[in-house]
Amino acid sequence: MPKILVSHLFKSFGATMAVENLGLWVEAGEIYGLIGPDGAGKTTTMRLLCGAMQPDQTHSYGTPESVIQIAGFDMLRDTDLARQQLGYLPQRFSLYEELTVLENLRFFAEVRGLPAQSWRPRCIEILEFVGLASFINRRAGQLSGGMRQKLGLAAALVHSPQVLLLDEPTTGVDPVTRQGFWQLIIRLVTDEGVAVLVSTPYMDEAGRCGRVGFMRVGKILVEGKPDTLRATLNGRILEVQGEPLPLLRTLLLADENVDDVQMFGDRLHVRVQPGSDQAVIERLQEIIPAQGSRLTRLRSITPQLEDVFISLLEKQKDENTQTKGQIDHV
Repeated sequence: MPKILVSHLFKSFGATMAVENLGLWVEAGEIYGLIGPDGAGKTTTMRLLCGAMQPDQTHSYGTPESVIQIAGFDMLRDTDLARQQLGYLPQRFSLYEELTVLENLRFFAEVRGLPAQSWRPRCIEILEFVGLASFINRRAGQLSGGMRQKLGLAAALVHSPQVLLLDEPTTGVDPVTRQGFWQLIIRLVTDEGVAVLVSTPYMDEAGRCGRVGFMRVGKILVEGKPDTLRATLNGRILEVQGEPLPLLRTLLLADENVDDVQMFGDRLHVRVQPGSDQAVIERLQEIIPAQGSRLTRLRSITPQLEDVFISLLEKQKDENTQTKGQIDHV
């Protein structure tokens, strides 16, 4: 049985549907990435899974009853037992700034019910794991942002959970700290078989996950292994560099075989129709210089997860427009 099993999950706030008929599962030793922009419903999903919120009753939606199972325990019926199996790191982890690193961790250990004879060795073990063992006497208020995140992770792990929920754990920290944080997560999964559900807006982090689910307006649009998802656009993404970029974008969009053009830093990613990449390249090599633009790079590239996500958003937008048109016609 998966360590995390969720189905038919709904949550609304007034007229806003934050989570709609969501389902997912995560095995032991797996990292599942919940990917999406702000407002997609990622944090609400995390709060539902840890028991901080209750899902809506599903009878009004005409679907089976909601299921949230954590390591085999029902979060909706056996909440305390389910919570004992998980560690949760929210977006804004609250530390007691006047307490030291060790005192903070002792507090969370005792809240989790660790007996007096075992909390200290477990705390030291976890602090060594996250790289804070030499800072046990430093006040939490004097920690850097990255060190605070590591202490938050230590607090989530102090009771040896089978499941770890991480809500955008690296937002606001520098790239080096992000790299170190992910190395810790991968070690947890590899060495201890923890099941990890992590939400993130960063597509480069999504590539580290065993599976990802792209989420928007409360729904998972598609899920799968990163390589499998990227393969859906094989042969359909061109990389274009040159100047001026605005004119290049206009010329690209005028091609009948070009579906979309997106800015990626100092270059453009062009999504073309299946099987048309070489034909588009040949036409652009003739048209662009003739229109007064300069090409420095034009090639077919391996799709990125950003390309996949943008493609999904465009597809959903088209489907919504088509549905609205059908309703208006009726």
